[in-house]
Amino acid sequence: MKRTAVVLSTAALLLPLSGCGGSAEAGSGSTVTVTVGYQSKTINTVTAGTLLRSLGYFERDLNALHDGHTYKVDWQDYATGAPITAQMTAGKIDIGSMGDFPLLINAARGKQLGKPTRLVSVTGYNLRGGLNTVVTAPDSALTSLTDLKGKKVSTSIGSAADGTLVRALQEAGIDPDEGIEKLNQQPAVGASALAAGSVDALSQFVAWPGLLTYQGKAKALYDGAQLNLPTFHGVTAREDFAKRRPAVLQAFLKAQSEATDYLNAHPVAAAEKVAKATELPAEVVYLYNGAHGIATFDPAIKPRLVAALKKDVSVLKAAKLTGDVDVDAFVDDQYVKKALGAGYATQLAAEPAAAASEVWPKGSEKTLAFKSPAELLSYVGRHRNGIRAAYVPDATTGTLWFADKAVWVADGEELLPFVAPATAKAYVSGHGGARVITYADALEQAS
Repeated sequence: MKRTAVVLSTAALLLPLSGCGGSAEAGSGSTVTVTVGYQSKTINTVTAGTLLRSLGYFERDLNALHDGHTYKVDWQDYATGAPITAQMTAGKIDIGSMGDFPLLINAARGKQLGKPTRLVSVTGYNLRGGLNTVVTAPDSALTSLTDLKGKKVSTSIGSAADGTLVRALQEAGIDPDEGIEKLNQQPAVGASALAAGSVDALSQFVAWPGLLTYQGKAKALYDGAQLNLPTFHGVTAREDFAKRRPAVLQAFLKAQSEATDYLNAHPVAAAEKVAKATELPAEVVYLYNGAHGIATFDPAIKPRLVAALKKDVSVLKAAKLTGDVDVDAFVDDQYVKKALGAGYATQLAAEPAAAASEVWPKGSEKTLAFKSPAELLSYVGRHRNGIRAAYVPDATTGTLWFADKAVWVADGEELLPFVAPATAKAYVSGHGGARVITYADALEQAS
């Protein structure tokens, strides 16, 4: 099974409470509008957003309720989680999806304004934190986090990517408040700043690091999975909506589960659907959402993810974005349990599939998996003009990355890929005779 800037102004949060959210009272035979806020390009929420919308499962399951109402779904697309939270606390969005740090702000703002929300399911997750990456310009001389001291770094304050940056800098012995010049920017703005040379690095969430790397506009500096802390995206619902229309919320979660099943059974087709809807390259979508992608998709609210969410609170408190957050009160899995029935316990216990090397041949609707990176390289070397994309898992963290963008190490006859230079160098320093080589040399050795 297979995983935004969120500083909310008071004015944005205190929107009028009028509107046509699905929680509005409706008599028998009336039309009920259910408003869903999602982030089309935050592709680890696709099972509750982009992919779910394209499949039509939610509308189908609503029509199957046969409760005397006619249902209409209003899908609202946003770039980050902040405006979704603002609209939810204003009573204008019923169900929303966002990353773990924005989820905590969603919980805090909802409680603050007397409009509580609840975490009702998970979309995509990575148990080591691989959904967030720090990248630099392709020609940058920076090779490790310690090189960022005194440099300009773009991120989105309050996002999971900012949390990764803060924790990674602390581990590297750099004060995240004083050791760098941090710029609070939307992902697209940060990407432009990196291209213009006005920042030295960019810390962002899926799919920006993979997209910029695929386009040749960036290279990885730090793999978030080095932190070995889970990151995830999830679904939040207004408490009043959930209590008033539990059958509707359960229909949404059932549809999300069905979209998850579709993604896992048809990963290439799902990537193509998401790519068409978002205008992201399908190769980038597949990096995160593919059969062995960086994200695992599963609606179950796993205890490890809840535990990670509790650890995230301290980062947001230090940034003065929230006070204490009662995570246990925020998490409410009763609706997803009812929606999934007996299968919920199985999904709760399920573990992510092991990472594998994978090639997407041109013109194919299927990918090929290989037992080792060397076997993949051998295949690529024999079919150089027939490869749409090739993916390999980091030898240390398991994070999937593009084979031609990875840092390669030769250790005798073994060929090992790494997302970032620092992890490759760390391996070399601990293995006598191992050395960093170019991708071309790796292809040559594999042949």
